[in-house]
Amino acid sequence: MKKIISIILVLLLAFSVCGCSPKQKTDMNVYVLTGPTGMGAVNLMEKASLQEGSENYSFKTVAAPDEIVSKISNKEADIAAIPTNLAAKLYSKTNGGVKILAVNTLGVLYVLTNGETTVNSISELKGKKIYTTGQGSNPEYIVNYVLNSNGINPETDVELVFKAEGNELVSVWATEPNAVIIAPQPVATSINIKYAGSKTALDLTKEWEKINSDSALMMGCIVARTEFLENNKKAVESFLVDYEASVQAALADAKTTGTLCEKYGIVPNAAIATKAVPYANICYVTGSEMKTKLTGYYNVLLAADATSIGGKLPDEGFWYEK
Repeated sequence: MKKIISIILVLLLAFSVCGCSPKQKTDMNVYVLTGPTGMGAVNLMEKASLQEGSENYSFKTVAAPDEIVSKISNKEADIAAIPTNLAAKLYSKTNGGVKILAVNTLGVLYVLTNGETTVNSISELKGKKIYTTGQGSNPEYIVNYVLNSNGINPETDVELVFKAEGNELVSVWATEPNAVIIAPQPVATSINIKYAGSKTALDLTKEWEKINSDSALMMGCIVARTEFLENNKKAVESFLVDYEASVQAALADAKTTGTLCEKYGIVPNAAIATKAVPYANICYVTGSEMKTKLTGYYNVLLAADATSIGGKLPDEGFWYEK
């Protein structure tokens, strides 16, 4: 009898030990781009550095989208924060090798004016000289769509001047103080800080909503390698919970988020990052809302330049569902 009781006690102890053992974390390589697309991740990056994430996250920050493409292709990146059009292109290029998990950034383009120049609506841009960036890519297509939808021909009704880099917009008003600037965040914030007489006249994300309420200006997203997702679905779900919490933390505390943006190389200057956070349109959108509104955005890009999203709309396999 004593022997049986001893065996039972040993078994109970074994089960107790197993039940109390910590959850085995999944290793996960997460790549994020500098700028607004990466802002929502910084609070999670901080948690990961303290080993407080639900999984074993290894974050890496890069400046060029092409670098993330190569990391996904060679399976170094498991999850990545990238532009939404790049997600569609990657899906096409890799024959379904990635899935979109969530939209993390809406539009980041703002109309800025200086001094006595005033712009209260898109229609008031007619006849203006406008400096912007992103020729031959999404920013140009977005600006053209918004202008055309408000009855302004981008080729004849305004003078569009494209700069190669967003940072080149900062010096425009030094020589042309009456020009209008359409700048992305956080460059827009840098310009407003530098020029005391400047103001943010219009948010193109809101202007897009006025034109096309069935879609949204969704510019940044989170994707996962399909193979990694299929083999680690629960771990990816844990990541998404952590990431959404990181986004909420960013929206609730711009100062801490700005400091972390500098710490992790997302934005070089903490003060600029802090001021830019409320205007970076950081978000967390998933499921049917993401699919409906992002498809509307893709349709605009498809009409402007099909190659910008990989030649066609992504099929059903692109969209992640729980």
